[in-house]
Amino acid sequence: MTSVSPTIVALATAPTAGAVGILRLSGPAALEVGRRLAPGIPVEPTPRHAYLAAFVDAQGRALDEGLFLYFRAPASFTGEDVVELQAHGSPRLLQLLLARALEDGLARLATPGEFTRRAFLNGRIDLTRAEAVADLVAADSESAVRAAAAGLSGALSERVRALEEPLRALHADLEGVLNFPDETEGADEDAGARVQALRAQAEALMAEAGHGRLVRRGARVALFGPVNAGKSTLFNRLVGEVRALVDDEPGTTRDALEARVEWRGLGVTLFDTAGLRETPGRVEALGIARTRELLSGVDLAVLVLPPGTAEADAERWLAEAGATPVLRIDGKCDVEARSSEMTEVRVDSGREVKAHSGASARSVRGEEEASRNAALRAAQRDVPEAPPARVNVAVSAAAERADARPGVSTSPRSGASLVLESAGAEPTESRSTPRNPAAPSSSSSSSAEAEASAPPPRLRVSGLTGEGVDTLREALLSRLWGGGTPSAVALVSERHADALRRASEALSRAESASRLSTLEVVSGEVALSLEALGEVSGTSASEALIDAIFQRFCIGK
Repeated sequence: MTSVSPTIVALATAPTAGAVGILRLSGPAALEVGRRLAPGIPVEPTPRHAYLAAFVDAQGRALDEGLFLYFRAPASFTGEDVVELQAHGSPRLLQLLLARALEDGLARLATPGEFTRRAFLNGRIDLTRAEAVADLVAADSESAVRAAAAGLSGALSERVRALEEPLRALHADLEGVLNFPDETEGADEDAGARVQALRAQAEALMAEAGHGRLVRRGARVALFGPVNAGKSTLFNRLVGEVRALVDDEPGTTRDALEARVEWRGLGVTLFDTAGLRETPGRVEALGIARTRELLSGVDLAVLVLPPGTAEADAERWLAEAGATPVLRIDGKCDVEARSSEMTEVRVDSGREVKAHSGASARSVRGEEEASRNAALRAAQRDVPEAPPARVNVAVSAAAERADARPGVSTSPRSGASLVLESAGAEPTESRSTPRNPAAPSSSSSSSAEAEASAPPPRLRVSGLTGEGVDTLREALLSRLWGGGTPSAVALVSERHADALRRASEALSRAESASRLSTLEVVSGEVALSLEALGEVSGTSASEALIDAIFQRFCIGK
C-alpha cells in the first residue's frame, strides 16, 4: 500500500486557539511537502529528531517558527513516511499552512480516521487497537481513559488472539482429517474436549462485554417514583449542584433532567424524572409518559418512595419500571425523623400542653384531643385502639378522672397512665400495672411469621441533609458494576460484543455436533466462530465493516 497510496495531510489538533497546533502528513511525498513548508530542513533529516524550523508561504515569507519531526517508513505510526509540523495554535495560521501543503497537488486532504486506517492496513496495529485510538479520543471518564489505553496497548487483542490461535489450529486439524485422513489420522480424537474448552473461554470473554460497554458509554441511572418523594432534591445532592427545581407543590418536575457525574472512575448519567400519579395535568402527563419511556432504556432505576409507603404501594410503583433493574429507597428520611420527634403530648389536668420540635399549638391541641378520645374509647371497649401514627400520648390519672364517663374504669393510682405508641400498636400499661411474664402471647407466632415474610428494609436517604447518600452511591455502583474496578476491564464495543456472541454460539453448536453429528458440521461451526472472531481482530473484516469503523474517527487521526 505504501508505494501507491497518495500522500495525505490534515490538522491533528482541534481548529481552536491553543498553545500548539500540529499539521500531519503521511505518504511517499510527506518529506518533500514538509520541506516546502520548512525549507531549512536537511534533504535527509535524522528520523525522530526535532528540528527548530521557520515555516514559510509560497513566496518564502515567514509564517511561524516551530518544530519539524520526520518518521521514516516503516517505523512510523502509519507505516509510511510521516512528517509533523508543530506550530503555534492559531487557527488562521494552521489553515494557511494546510493550504500551502495542498497547493502543488502532491498531497490531498485526509478523510476521517485515514491515518489510523493506514496503520491498520499496513499491519502496524490490529483492528481492536485501531478502535481503541478513537475510544481514547472520545473517553469522558477515568475508567474509559484507562480501558481505552489498555486496549491501545493490546489487552483486548491478546485476549482475542489467545482464543483465535487455538481455534485456528483446531480448524486446521479438522480440515486435515476430512481432506487427508491417512496423513492426519487421530487428529480429531479430542475435538469435543477442545471445542468445549474454547467455548468456555469465549463465554468468559463475552461476559466482560457488558462491563466494557458500560465503561465505553457510561451508565444510565434514573430516579423515579410518586410525586413529592424527594427525587429532585436527591438528584441535586447526587449531582453536587442545584440542577432541578424543588418545591412542595406536587408535579414540579415535568420533564426528564439529566446530568453527568463520575463515581469511582465510572461515568454515570443521572436522570430526574416527572413524578408518577393517576390524575396529572396535561403537561405533567407528557412528562410522565417520557418517564415511562426513559425507564425502559436505563441500566438501573432508583424507586424513591415517600416516608411510610406501604409495601403494596411500593410494588405498584415498582411495576412501572418493567424489566429494568430497580433499587428501592425511602426518600425524605429527614421528614420522617422530624415527624417521629415532633411531639410528645402530655396532658395533666386536661389543660397543660407541651410541644417539641416546632409543632404548632393548633396541631398539638388537635392531636391531644384525638389521642385522648381514642384512648378513652379503647378503654371503654377494652380493645386496643391507636391514635394517629407517631404521636405518644400519656393520659394522667387526673385527666382520666376529669374526662371519665360512666362505665370507664380508671387506675386508682395518680401516677398510672396509658401510653399509645403509634398507628396499629397496642396500648401498653404503665409500670404500676404488673404483667404476667408467663402468660402466653397469642401474637408471638404470628409476629415471627410476619417478620420472616417481611420485605428487606429499604435504604433511607435524605437529599436535603445528605443522610444515606454515600451509602446510596455505593449501592448504585455495586448494582451497576459488581466487584472489581471499572478501569481494569478491556474496552468492548457493541460490535465486539455481537461478534463474541456469534463466536460463542457457533462453538456451542460445534460442541453439540461433536457428540451428535458429523465432523463436517463440527468443522463448519468452528469456521463460523473463527470468522466472527476475525471481525474483532480484523483478520476477516470486510471492506464495508472497515469503512464503518473508521468513519467515526476525526479527521487527522
